[in-house]
Amino acid sequence: METKYYLIDASKSPLGRFSTQAAVLLMGKNDPNYAPNVVANNVVIVINSDKLYLTGTKELSKKYYRHSGYPGGIKERDFADMKKNDSTEIVKKAVRGMIPHNRLESDLLKHLKIFKGNDHTFVKEKIEEVNNG
Repeated sequence: METKYYLIDASKSPLGRFSTQAAVLLMGKNDPNYAPNVVANNVVIVINSDKLYLTGTKELSKKYYRHSGYPGGIKERDFADMKKNDSTEIVKKAVRGMIPHNRLESDLLKHLKIFKGNDHTFVKEKIEEVNNG
């Protein structure tokens, strides 16, 4: 199978809209030869992750949680803090939540490439831009 490259601009649509598109492309559901037990040869490139946005008041109220496993070990960060420190982590968490949580999850996430700015390291002639605006 030939590798297909898809480009998604995070500044053109809200986080949930482009992350669902990225999840569908990563799984290969847009391909007529889709099989749920096979990792598709699709690479999804997300640019401008530092310009991503949410709708409504979610930018003020959205929280990200993690737990150490110990009593009282819950940590909480809000969207603005995550966006300021590492906006690529927000995109990765959103797409990870939309793909199946099975043995293929880590292989699918290896095909997700996220860049903070407008520049990426892939050959521009082979990339198909996804209309997400």
